[in-house]
Amino acid sequence: MGATGCTDLMMLLHRTAHALETELTARFAEIGLTPRARCVLSNALDADLTQTEIADIVDIDKTTMVVTMDALETAGYAERKPSPTDRRARVVVVTEAGRAIVAKADDMYREVVGSVLGSLPDDERVGMVNGLTRLVEGRLGTPVPCEKPPRKRALRHAVG
Repeated sequence: MGATGCTDLMMLLHRTAHALETELTARFAEIGLTPRARCVLSNALDADLTQTEIADIVDIDKTTMVVTMDALETAGYAERKPSPTDRRARVVVVTEAGRAIVAKADDMYREVVGSVLGSLPDDERVGMVNGLTRLVEGRLGTPVPCEKPPRKRALRHAVG
């Protein structure tokens, strides 16, 4: 409860997201991956999407996407191939090594999220996830104009 007696929703969501991101970061470090890299690989699997399209889906900026792809290529998990429809664009192709590592990371992700949601009473799990989904897809889906918007720090390592 905040000073006015109201729930501080922003702080609750921030603390929850930070704790989940930290736990996933620690777990994925065991296999040499980051939540952001896992998210990029997961969205690139058999999708025939360009770097820009994936960056839009996972909500990261162009520079961050390039750095992430550089790391994924160096690790042998993904390749950038010319797009058959746009010679300026690069399609992200996940390698066999990338498929194996993202499968491990996806298993870890399901385990962590299952544990987190499992810590709630049965009758609260679905409602919480559905409520957050409705907020993100509805009322909070379009950012309001803001002269100095806050940085998307929590989205740098998207966990989606």
